[in-house]
Amino acid sequence: MEQIRKRAEQRVEDTWNLEAIYPSSEEWKADAARLEEELQRFNEYQGHVKDGADKLLEILEAYCKMTELFEKIFVYAHMHFDEDMGNSFYQKLNGEARAMMPKYDGAISWLQPELLELSEETLENYFHENEKLELYRIWLNDLRRKKAHTLNKDQERMLAMAGEMGNAPYQIYSIFENADLTFGTVEGEQGERLPLTSETFVRLQENRNRRIREDAFRQFYGVYRQFGNTIATLFDANVRQAMFFARERHYSSNRAFYLDDAQIPEQVYDNLIDTVHKNLPVMHRYAALRKKMLGVEELHMYDVYAPMVSDVEKKFTFEEAKAVVKEGLKPLGEDYLEILQEGFDNRWIDIYENTGKRGGAYSGGSYATYPYVLLNFQGNLNHVFTLAHEMGHSIHSYYTRKNQPFIYGDYKIFVAEVASTCNEALLIHSLLEKTSDKQERKYLINYFLEQFKSTLYRQTMFAEFEKITHAKVEAGESLNAETLCDIYLNLNKSYFGDAMVSDPEIAWEWARIPHFYTPFYVYQYATGFSAAIAIAEKIRNQEPGAVENYKRFLSGGSSMTPIELLRLCGVDMESPKPIKAALDVFAQYLGYMEEE
Repeated sequence: MEQIRKRAEQRVEDTWNLEAIYPSSEEWKADAARLEEELQRFNEYQGHVKDGADKLLEILEAYCKMTELFEKIFVYAHMHFDEDMGNSFYQKLNGEARAMMPKYDGAISWLQPELLELSEETLENYFHENEKLELYRIWLNDLRRKKAHTLNKDQERMLAMAGEMGNAPYQIYSIFENADLTFGTVEGEQGERLPLTSETFVRLQENRNRRIREDAFRQFYGVYRQFGNTIATLFDANVRQAMFFARERHYSSNRAFYLDDAQIPEQVYDNLIDTVHKNLPVMHRYAALRKKMLGVEELHMYDVYAPMVSDVEKKFTFEEAKAVVKEGLKPLGEDYLEILQEGFDNRWIDIYENTGKRGGAYSGGSYATYPYVLLNFQGNLNHVFTLAHEMGHSIHSYYTRKNQPFIYGDYKIFVAEVASTCNEALLIHSLLEKTSDKQERKYLINYFLEQFKSTLYRQTMFAEFEKITHAKVEAGESLNAETLCDIYLNLNKSYFGDAMVSDPEIAWEWARIPHFYTPFYVYQYATGFSAAIAIAEKIRNQEPGAVENYKRFLSGGSSMTPIELLRLCGVDMESPKPIKAALDVFAQYLGYMEEE
C-alpha cells in the first residue's frame, strides 16, 4: 500500500483550481475587507423596507450582491482548509471566514422581520409599481410562509449571533475527527504495516484477508470507544443546539424544524422508515446470501464490505474512471456530457487523498465559482461511482446557476441527492448491459445490491437513529455513550437480522458519522436513491420527454419546492410508492444473485 502523500506532493493537475476563485490570499483578503464594508452599508437599509417599491428592489439587490460575495469568500477558505486541515495558514483563513458568519447573519437579521411587516396589499402594490420586483415573488412568498416562525428584529439578531455557538459541536467534531484522531497501522499479509485512517478503513474492510478486516475493524472502533464520552457529549450538544433553535422558532420538534426549510412533509420521513421496516425480511435475505457466498460459519460486521464475487476485482485509474462515467451517462445527452467534460478539463476536481485532507467526498462551490468536487480516489468501483455521484451534484449546480438568478440559484439537499444518485443508477445499468461475462455480471449485480444496502437501508437506519435520539432529548433525557451505543446496536440487529453477528464494536459506528452534525440530513440519501431509480428507469426506457423533464428538474433550483420539482419527472415522494418500487428492484436483483 502506498504511503499517503503530503499536500505539497500532489500534482497540480490532480488538484482543484481554487485560483480561479482568487489567484492568491491577498485578493481574498481584499474581498473580505470589502464584504465588511458592505455589511455595514446594508445595516443602513434597516427601517426602509416600507419606503416604496424602488427602495425594496434596491435592498433586495444589495442583499443578493452581498450574499453572493460572502459565499464566494467562504467557500475559498473552506475548501483550502479541507485540502489539509493541519495547514495552520488555512486554519486561520477558515477561522476568519467562519467569524464572518455571525456578522453576516447579524447584518441581515432585520430584513426578514421587516419584510413580514409588509401587508399583502402593500406588497402587491409594490409588484405593480416596479415590475423588476416580480423576480423576487416566489422568494418573498416562501418567506411569508415562515411568518409564524420568524421573531422580532432583536430576537432574530440574537439568534443570528448565537449561530456561531450553535455550530461549535460540528466544528469541534470535524477538527477532532479529521486532524486529531489517529488509528495507527494494521499488519498486512506480508508483515508490512498498513496505515489505518478514516479513508483507508473502508478499503481495508474490502480486503479479502479476513484477519486484516477484523484487525482493522476492532482497532478502528477501539479508538472511537477510547474517546466515547467526548464524542457522546458532542453529539448530545449538537442535538441540544438544534432543539434550542427549533423551540425558539416555535416548531413542534427538531425534525419539523429541519424538514420545513424544504417544505418536506414529515409524512415523507415516516413513509421511508415504515416502508423499509416492512421490507426488512429482504435485507435479512441479503445478509443470509452474503454469509453463504463468503462461506463463513458466522457473518460478522467486518464481513459487510468483503467482496462476495471472488474471481473479479476491478481497479481503475482516474482516467479510466472518467471514461466509464462518461459512457454510463450517455443517455442524458450530448449537452450533459459536454458539461461533464468541462469539469474534467477545468480542474473542478481534487482527486487524491493526502495527509490532513478532509475525508469522504463532496460537491462544493458557490454561485460565483466552479461547482467543485472533493474526492479521495482509491481506484475501486465504489470510487468510480463516487465520481459519478459528486459530478451529478456539480452538474446539477451548473444547470441551476445557468438557468436561475442568484435568488433561486441553489437547491435543497432533498433534490440534490436525486441528481447524484440518478447518475449512479444510469451507470450501473450501463455496466450491466455491456458485460457478457457471467462473473463480471455477478460482480456488478453484487455492487448494485451493495448500493441498496448502503444507501437505502443503511441511511434509513441512520435516519431512525436520529429520530430516536432527538426525541429522547426533546423528552428531557440526556444522551451518553452507553445510551447511544444501545440504541445503535439494537437498530443494527434489527436491520441485519439473525444471519449477522452484530459485533459489540459496531455499537460505536454512530461516532464516526459526520452527517449527524447536520440533523435530519441523511434520510434524503434514501429518498433520493428511490426517486433516482424511478427517474433513471424512465430515461433508460426512453420514455417520451423523460430526459427533457429531468433537465427541467435540474434547472429548477429553488424556484419550486422539491416535491413539485420531482413531480416534473413523474415521481410523487408524498407517497410510499417510490420507496416500495426501489425495494422491489432490490428484491429482484437479490433473486438474480440467489439463482447464480
